[in-house]
Amino acid sequence: MSERDVIEFDVLIVGGGPSGLATAIRLKQLNAELSVCLIDKASQIGAQILSGAVIEPQPLDELLPGWRDNPPPLCVPVRHDEFAYLSKTRRIKAPVLPPQMNNHGNFIVSLGALCAWLAPQAEALGVEVFPGFAASEPLFDAGGQRVIGVRIGDMGIDKAGQPKDGYTQGIDIHARTTVLAEGCRGSLAKQLIRHFGLDAGVDPQTYGIGLKELWQLPAGRSDPGLVQHTIGWPLKSDTYGGSFIYHLTEDRVAVGFVVGLDYRDPNFSPFEAFQQFKHHPTVKPLLEGGSIISSGARALVEGGLQSLPRLQMPGALLVGDAAGMINVPKIKGTHMALRSGMLAAEHLVAEGGDFDAHWRASPSAAELRRVRNIRPGFHRGLWLGLANAALETAVGGRTPWTLRNHADHSALHRLSAGEPPVDYVERTLEPRDRLASVYFAATEHDEDQPVHLKVADTDICAGRCTEEYGNPCTRFCPANVYEMVEEDGQRRLQINAANCVHCKTCDIKDPYQIIDWVPPEGGAGPNYVNL
Repeated sequence: MSERDVIEFDVLIVGGGPSGLATAIRLKQLNAELSVCLIDKASQIGAQILSGAVIEPQPLDELLPGWRDNPPPLCVPVRHDEFAYLSKTRRIKAPVLPPQMNNHGNFIVSLGALCAWLAPQAEALGVEVFPGFAASEPLFDAGGQRVIGVRIGDMGIDKAGQPKDGYTQGIDIHARTTVLAEGCRGSLAKQLIRHFGLDAGVDPQTYGIGLKELWQLPAGRSDPGLVQHTIGWPLKSDTYGGSFIYHLTEDRVAVGFVVGLDYRDPNFSPFEAFQQFKHHPTVKPLLEGGSIISSGARALVEGGLQSLPRLQMPGALLVGDAAGMINVPKIKGTHMALRSGMLAAEHLVAEGGDFDAHWRASPSAAELRRVRNIRPGFHRGLWLGLANAALETAVGGRTPWTLRNHADHSALHRLSAGEPPVDYVERTLEPRDRLASVYFAATEHDEDQPVHLKVADTDICAGRCTEEYGNPCTRFCPANVYEMVEEDGQRRLQINAANCVHCKTCDIKDPYQIIDWVPPEGGAGPNYVNL
């Protein structure tokens, strides 16, 4: 291999989500002379962004004061909120809306479209934006004590690791500061948190999986600006999660389901739970006769303040979901991502101080502190969780204790625990299976490239995991990436890497922690439409 090309910048931002773009824009607003580069692994900015999403507009008002005069596509003011509990056949509306569910003044958006709208504004300020650049590893100084940039993965490598026709060696990007804005469970952030011990003394991070579909409905059926959330069926009371339906313009709705990845039942399938929800008697009539435009899945951070790692290390910062900045009771993180990026930019231009301390003294940290006990309160089940949430809300989070988090993979029961099966209903709406859902994610990977889902010991899959958990990867993956197949009387794991939608659930929920998600070639993966 020849020596790699190197390009240098003042600031390198890894990730083209809201936190990365806010960092880039604010940096150039404050100091136009800085050289700023933003890279993203997706084929275009926004193509792999997935979120609900209802956003609080105040950070955008500060970052781009005139944005309302030229708003992003799919930007609908919230007109009305509903919150309800579902039994298998009934929908019981809450008589009083929980304060965190009040979206007055907020906007329903496609976060992918929002990011695609922000990217040209960053470029207009002089930010160099490079989609299709997948950072494969961090780069360190000679002593391994400081981050000096990232290496872009090679393109055109076959499954055996050999160069193909059209092989292109990845470049090294060096920077005085690298800002990690990769989103939830970022592969570089995971390495650097471990390398620098940034999570020492904090709780394990916890996560959820969010599944979402964009539907085109028959004319006149949607109610633009209506925001609906539910809890309850089809989830059992010991499983955290719920649904959302956001009504857009042009008879479109965003339909989604979120499940906490601390669920216990090894036979549980988040994808199947989502499809079941769509068949509830109060949901199915909305969707019947409509069609899916796009679908996808993504892990989201749920640990809150007690699971937040240190945000600064020599040569690098963590912002947004790469650090874990989501207000789970609000089901919102975009406003925090934008604010953390803006704060990071201000810190870098000031060239001094402790960014971690600066953020922890900010209103965003205070917001997370007030709700720190709400999500872990649901470890004891739905009803105790709701009672605890009511208490924490009433006292504004001023209870004198902090509930602890545990690693999601450790919550999974073994098959011998005898979990009762969920009473599912027959499905008739599309997609009929996970492979059909992958089609609507428009995911693309070159079949002849190295598998980007690294399983350290596949013998565990065929042996211990089969016996102890019944291979839960075949159910928690929403894209049918993992299959157990029989060949010549032997059971083995088959990895359908081309199906992967980059949700990172396998990296989180695998009970043996032997799966490592790493980026495939730049540009590979899902290509979401307005998710």
